[in-house]
Amino acid sequence: MSDKVKCIGVLTSGGDAPGMNAAIRAVVREGLAKGVRMVGIRRGYAGLLQEEISEMDAHSVSDIISRGGTILQTARCKEFRDVEYQKKGAEICRKHGIDAIVVIGGDGSYQGARALSRQGINTVGLPGTIDLDIASTEYTIGFDTAVNTAMEAIDKIRDTSTSHERCSIVEVMGRGAGYIALWCGIANGAEDVLLPEKYDFDEQKLVNHIIESKRIGKQHHLIINAEGIGHSVSMAKRIEAATGIETRATILGHMQRGGSPTAKDRVYASTMGAMAVDLLCKGVTDRVIGQLGGRFVDTDIEEALEMQKEIDEFQVRICRTFGGFPDETE
Repeated sequence: MSDKVKCIGVLTSGGDAPGMNAAIRAVVREGLAKGVRMVGIRRGYAGLLQEEISEMDAHSVSDIISRGGTILQTARCKEFRDVEYQKKGAEICRKHGIDAIVVIGGDGSYQGARALSRQGINTVGLPGTIDLDIASTEYTIGFDTAVNTAMEAIDKIRDTSTSHERCSIVEVMGRGAGYIALWCGIANGAEDVLLPEKYDFDEQKLVNHIIESKRIGKQHHLIINAEGIGHSVSMAKRIEAATGIETRATILGHMQRGGSPTAKDRVYASTMGAMAVDLLCKGVTDRVIGQLGGRFVDTDIEEALEMQKEIDEFQVRICRTFGGFPDETE
C-alpha cells in the first residue's frame, strides 16, 4: 500500500445507473484488501457538504452486486459549482481523514472530482451513467442494462402496435445524447429513429415514410424518439392527424434507470472500481477510468473533460437503411 493513501471515500453522484452498486462493492473490497480504511459518502457532493460519511467494511457491501440503484444514494448539488463549497468539501475530507475519493457518475460528477483535486484531494472517476455520453470511454456503467430494459419494453409495445396496425412513438432516455435511441433503433428494428445529434425536425419526412410504409403493406410503424427531442405525445397527435393512422406515444422514463444490472455492467463496473483503488494506492490521481478498444484505461481528468464525443455515423446509416428510410447522404 502507498503511504500516500490511508483512507478512501466513495460516492455516487448525478443520475443513478444499474451497476453503481457493483462499482461501490469493488472499491470497498479492493481497498480493504489493500489495508485501506474505507468510508462511504451518502447523497453525492450534497452529502459530503453535510458530512454524511460512514465507515464501510466488507459486510457493508454484501449482497448488493445484483441490485439496481445505489446504496449510497445520489443527488445533484448546484452549490458544488461554487469554489467556496468546493473548498468546504475538501476541508471536510481532511477533517474525516479522507485523502482520496472515488467518484462514480457522469460529466457533472467528473467536474466535481476535478474541483476536489484542485483543492488537494486525490480523485479517480468512474463513468456511471446510462446515457453513454462520456467522451473518454466507449462504455459507461449502466448503459447495457438500460438499453436492454428499453429494448424489452419496445418489443412488447411493437406486439400490440402490430395487432392494432398502429404507429408507435417510444421515447427513451439519454438527455441530450442519442445512444440509447440508436441502439434500440437497431435492436428493435425501428422504422425511424430520432436522434438529437441528427434530427432536422422535418416532420413531413416522417409522415411521408409512415404513409409509404403503409402503402407497401407494413402493419405497424415504430419510431424511437430520444429524450433530447422529446414532445412525443404532441408529435403522435400531429402524425395521426396527418396520416389518418392511429398513433400512440409511450414514454419509458425512469424504468430504464432501475433493475438488476446485466452481467456486463456487473463485471465492467467491478473491474473499473478495483482499478480506481489500485491507481490511488500507487499514488496516481486526477484520473478517470474508461474502456477504449477493448481495454480498460485511465485518462487525465482535465483531458477527459475536454474531449468531445460523436455518435457513430456508420450505425446511424445502417439504422436508417434497415428501417427502410433512404439515407440522405446517398
